[in-house]
This record gives sequence, C-alpha cells and structure tokens, in this order.
Amino acid sequence: MQYTFHDLKTKTLAELREIAKGIESEAVTGYSQMNKEHVIRAICAALKIDMHEHHRVVGVDKKRIKTEIRILKKERDALMGTGDAKRIKAVRTKIATLKHRLRKAMV
Repeated sequence: MQYTFHDLKTKTLAELREIAKGIESEAVTGYSQMNKEHVIRAICAALKIDMHEHHRVVGVDKKRIKTEIRILKKERDALMGTGDAKRIKAVRTKIATLKHRLRKAMV
C-alpha cells in the first residue's frame, strides 16, 4: 500500500509499528523501541516518502495576490525615505492582509 506523510502522521503508534513490522529495511530496525516521530521518520526513509506536506492554495488567485504584494513592497520601500508614517502603515497593513489571505487559503 502507498502511504503519504499525512497518512502516517494521522496513524497511531501501534498502527505505525505494524507497518514497520512489514518493511524489511535497515532504516526501521528497532521500531518497537522508537517513539511515534522516530517511527514515522524511519518508515519515510525506508519507503522514500517526502518528509513534509505540500500545501496548495485553494479558492484565491495566488499569482495575482503575490504580484500585488511585490508591488506593495516596492511602494513601501519607496515611502521609507519620505517619512509618511500613515501611508507606510497603510501599505504594510495591506501586505499583511494579503499574506494572511494566502495562508488562510492553504489546504
């Protein structure tokens, strides 16, 4: 059976040890003495599974938002020398809002 990092992460330690029992690899030797995190790491090494989850953005136009953030950052950098604190704060707030929207849309 094919496992993903997310699948392994949601399993109990007993289930992970059962999976490790069926794998004949040097990476999983001593699985019965390992804690959950170490068993997951060993299984991932033995089965050559990526150790991190890939997030994707759903429901928003990521490219447009990132372009808008880049433009606002350039505007912020240009405003730094002027001393217009209100305007700088407004731009920084807009950047933070856009970044928050991206993070919130990640699945």
